[in-house]
Amino acid sequence: MSVPDHYFSAEPASPGELRPLTVRLRGREVTVQVAAGVFSGDRLDLGTRVLLDAVEDPPAAGTLVDVGCGWGPLTIAMAQASPGARVVAVDVNARARDLTARNARALGLDNVTVLPPEEVPALLPEGIDEIWSNPPIRIGKGPLHELLREWLGRLRPDGRAQLVVQRNLGADSLHRWLAEELGTDVVRTASAKGFRVLTVRPRG
Repeated sequence: MSVPDHYFSAEPASPGELRPLTVRLRGREVTVQVAAGVFSGDRLDLGTRVLLDAVEDPPAAGTLVDVGCGWGPLTIAMAQASPGARVVAVDVNARARDLTARNARALGLDNVTVLPPEEVPALLPEGIDEIWSNPPIRIGKGPLHELLREWLGRLRPDGRAQLVVQRNLGADSLHRWLAEELGTDVVRTASAKGFRVLTVRPRG
């Protein structure tokens, strides 16, 4: 009996046929390649759309990171908004990394680097200026907290993270954990279509 793929599988076993998808990201229409076996592999998911519609542009320079890039909508949006910044797309899923790299290359976004998580620390010793992420809530609370502790801990003192979390999957309890347990400053930037956008900054 086969085991179904999860989007957080490192090596999806399902067929990887590429399909074109035309979407609008922060007012810009792009055509990308998508495939099964990655998060939201056939569309722009609603949570990512809510985040893209809610947040202001990322910094014009510095290091921007998309944690859990999927096929790359947040990476593409950051790279288009901030061509002078370095945008790093991160995913445990090899197919997601391939799709993001393929899509960035096809769109002429030469400021994008795509990496597995374990290769990021050596590349970014100076820290991260901004994170955008639709984090993988379904990996479970413990692994999710570990992931957020790791990545938010890499923010520069003046950096910030923009996270989108579904309200029914624990957005408000995560807000409390980020503030009380992780000791960050957290503001609910937006609430739309059942999702919360949380802006997280290191506490000085």
